[in-house]
Amino acid sequence: MAEQKPELEQQSAGEVEVSVVMPCLNEEQSIGQCVRQAREALKSAGLKGEVVMSDNGSTDRSVAIAQEQGARVVHQSIRGYGAAYLQGIRSARGRYIVIGDSDGTYPFERIPDFVARLREGFDLVMGSRLKGQILPGAMPWLHRSIGNPLLSGILRLLFGGSVSDAHCGMRAFTKEAFQRLRLHTTGMEFASEMVINALKARLRIAEIPITYSPRHGQSKLHSLRDGWRHLRFMLLRSPTALFVVPGALFIAAGLVVQLALLGRQPTFAGVALGAHSATLGSFLAILGFQVAFLGLCARTVALSTGLEQEDRLLQAFYRGFTLERGVLAGALLFLIGFVQDALILRKWVALRFGPLQEIHPAIFALTLMALGAQLVFASFLLSVLRLPVPVQKNSGS
Repeated sequence: MAEQKPELEQQSAGEVEVSVVMPCLNEEQSIGQCVRQAREALKSAGLKGEVVMSDNGSTDRSVAIAQEQGARVVHQSIRGYGAAYLQGIRSARGRYIVIGDSDGTYPFERIPDFVARLREGFDLVMGSRLKGQILPGAMPWLHRSIGNPLLSGILRLLFGGSVSDAHCGMRAFTKEAFQRLRLHTTGMEFASEMVINALKARLRIAEIPITYSPRHGQSKLHSLRDGWRHLRFMLLRSPTALFVVPGALFIAAGLVVQLALLGRQPTFAGVALGAHSATLGSFLAILGFQVAFLGLCARTVALSTGLEQEDRLLQAFYRGFTLERGVLAGALLFLIGFVQDALILRKWVALRFGPLQEIHPAIFALTLMALGAQLVFASFLLSVLRLPVPVQKNSGS
């Protein structure tokens, strides 16, 4: 061990090209092997590098073992997968950063391959267990065949890209790319956030097939809870899929039912429709407007607060939307519905308030009035959300 100390001091004093960052929470059975593999890979490839172990509150000998094997240890008191990574990455000195779990599952001997792709100009290099090899016992069948492919597929559907294994823990990126990624999550969502932000920032992404090995020690994963956290985060970052698309479908379905009921013999797909169907159509249209409007608000807030840096569809919408146009459109819808109801009332009066078979047109008219009123007030709310936020100046300036 004494022979390693001068080498470590020389590396820390000189320029570091590659930093290998590992989060750790009680991984004494595997941390030593991971650090050795990383250091040997750096040395064999002639890379000037360091190994950074980000300790997340270990109570075993993980910290001592990592230091004995030549790692630089930093500490993160905030518990969480993402928190440990953020602390380690921010403490890294290298231009290229390779990350991987310290449980013995990832092949740190592949570090030179990841660095090579970064040198080719890629911003983010993802390991792919699904394109590589998953050794027996390394991953439960449910994760391998359903969980990971499904979550990766949902991420591709919502955000684009072609990343096959969006939750693989072995990755590499440049320090410049990390600054552009603007990562904040402290839990398991960190893995999803990195890929989503990379796609939104249009970073160049490459994949490398890797071998995934059985871990040492007890797993800290919770299948359902962690899977839900990834799915929840992806949905929250995609208000279009969560709000706008379902809302638009509800509106379309509701209006189709409503328009079908305006015929003399209202049918839909060969089924006779009545007052209950009219009520359902009205409900769907009004609900759809509310849901779609929430999505519009969510995208507006995300853009105005800096959570999203760019939203071309939203910006295109606002190029055509103004408070006055929204209020005018809402008032016009309300007026059309009001006139329709007034005509029905006139007809009822002409019949001396006798029996009147106008329930379908009446419900449609009321639906238009409700949508129009909502659009008026929604236009005001969207305008409020877009008001410029005053910048507070320091009292000493």
